[in-house]
Amino acid sequence: SYNAGGISKPSDVASHWEEASRYYRMPIDGSIWLEDPLSSSYPPSIAFKAAQMQQEERALAFLRRIREMVFMEKKNITKDEHLRKAATDCGLDADKLLKDMKGPALKAFQDDLELTRSHGVRGFPNLIFYNSKGQQRQVYGSRPYAQFEQSLKELWPEAPKKAFDARPDPLFASYPSLTSLEFATLSGISMTEAEQVLAGLYQAGALRKISIPNGVLWLAASK
Repeated sequence: SYNAGGISKPSDVASHWEEASRYYRMPIDGSIWLEDPLSSSYPPSIAFKAAQMQQEERALAFLRRIREMVFMEKKNITKDEHLRKAATDCGLDADKLLKDMKGPALKAFQDDLELTRSHGVRGFPNLIFYNSKGQQRQVYGSRPYAQFEQSLKELWPEAPKKAFDARPDPLFASYPSLTSLEFATLSGISMTEAEQVLAGLYQAGALRKISIPNGVLWLAASK
């Protein structure tokens, strides 16, 4: 029954985010759209391109950080002050990031927009996989992980699958913050079991948590 349409003003986005939070079982606070609505999704997107120009791994950490800021902390991530804070938190050069947003990062973002237009992409998330033979598979919308994996297998059947340690300590060493659903998915367990494990780790002092009405973000205790 989820419907992403019918959005014409900030208050519509607020209710849309609240509905998405319940539907996808992810912690999202839509009230930012009532208190300090974002003018556009472009500035944080351009900021991510600027972060990539510095260091790819830190850029991914930066992307995660600004998502946490807007979805859970109700920070308007179109504003330089929040982008600067996120960049600093992730070990990036904040001054350079803001400067690049007006030059090379803006150009890189415009190139990305042109690429989406050339592929007829009109919504997101939208992932397009290619192989060396020019074959492609497209996965549109929120889909189970297995569907992304299947697309790769169809294009590259002999691709080796890399194993990873799904125990809590290694997971939180790689991902300093996880939602309950993310932890359940990575661990290969049910949401009920995941919430029990996470609650136990929190009680033991191994995790911290940030709670909002629509869910919890779990963090490694050292973060």
